[in-house]
Amino acid sequence: MRRYVAALVVDSVGGGMLRPFLVLYAVTVLGLGVGEAGLALSTGLLIGLAALPLVGRWIDRGARSAAVATTLFARFAGVAVLLAGHGSVAFATASVLLGVGGQSFPAAHAAVVAALRQGRERDAALATTRSVRNAGLGAGALLAMIAVAGGGNVLNGLMAITALAFLVAGGLALSTRVTAVEPKRDHGLGTPPSMAVLLVANLPFAMCFSVLEVVLPALLVTRMQASAVWSAALFVANTVLVILFQVPVVKWLSKWARGPVFAASGVVLGLSYLGFWVGEAMGAAAIAVVGVVYTLGEILYTGSGTALVIAATPPAQLGRALVRFQLSTGLGMACAPAALMGLLEADPAVLWGCLTVATLAAALAVSWRPVVRPCRHRCDKHVRGGPSRPKLIDQRRAAELNQRDG
Repeated sequence: MRRYVAALVVDSVGGGMLRPFLVLYAVTVLGLGVGEAGLALSTGLLIGLAALPLVGRWIDRGARSAAVATTLFARFAGVAVLLAGHGSVAFATASVLLGVGGQSFPAAHAAVVAALRQGRERDAALATTRSVRNAGLGAGALLAMIAVAGGGNVLNGLMAITALAFLVAGGLALSTRVTAVEPKRDHGLGTPPSMAVLLVANLPFAMCFSVLEVVLPALLVTRMQASAVWSAALFVANTVLVILFQVPVVKWLSKWARGPVFAASGVVLGLSYLGFWVGEAMGAAAIAVVGVVYTLGEILYTGSGTALVIAATPPAQLGRALVRFQLSTGLGMACAPAALMGLLEADPAVLWGCLTVATLAAALAVSWRPVVRPCRHRCDKHVRGGPSRPKLIDQRRAAELNQRDG
């Protein structure tokens, strides 16, 4: 696990150096227009989503660390193309490689953690690695800003360091040799519970990331005439709070089932959206205070979503379930900037009202249709090797066993 965490650190620091300056590199070094660069990046992300089903099937065949390493090598290849190529063709090719690697990583990473840890330890491990990645991304972005502030043409150097980081991280991940453990016999777990409700409900949840990165900066600068420093401060504060509190909050919530926690995150996010609506009239400081509530909702959402999918899915179908969840998240994130900015331009009241209603409705849907149900202890004893009485264990109870730690 330590070697894998080291791979995450190296990857996230390299990614943090790349993300803030990717468009700038396209414009200043490759000579592209802003619109052309944005279109190429969006196309790459969409192609990355299209590649997810293949990743899911590979995971279900037993791949774990090899899948993660492949996503990192794809990003290494993307940055290498940027350094070696010229013009729009090179940037488009690099965007596709970066998009495939970036979109495939979350599902592959979750599958590795699921293979290394079980039950609530898995939830804590997911939270820990998420905090590690956030810290690495922040550190990488800070290092890159310091380098750029020093003057000179440093973008090529930053790209070269990023490529090296992805290559090293891929090698570290591959060296862990984590694979799925094939079950020795089929206990008749039956079909997994339907994920339809969770996947649809996840769409408005996934839009929360664009609220911080897209909507609030636009609101603060264009409508409230606040300094751009407030936007940066909100982003930094959010990152720090996630790093500090993600793991303790997830551990504290282990006494509750994941489904209710997921639904509760929607309630907290919905309240934060109402707070942003009210805070616009009170000034940037009020927006910053509400940002703490928003961050708590984000922590609850990210801390329960993936863990809920893993707990609700039989191991043989884990890869497909994870990529479906990532497709849902990716679609929500892809639609969010255009949809939310359009609503903001129409009227902030419409924006925050629609977001609140959609998120609360999704939370209500999840709470009405539980995705995971607990199993009695005796069910665990029968199916996991204790004295069994097959006539008393039907498919539904066996399926509940597979979900018992939810």
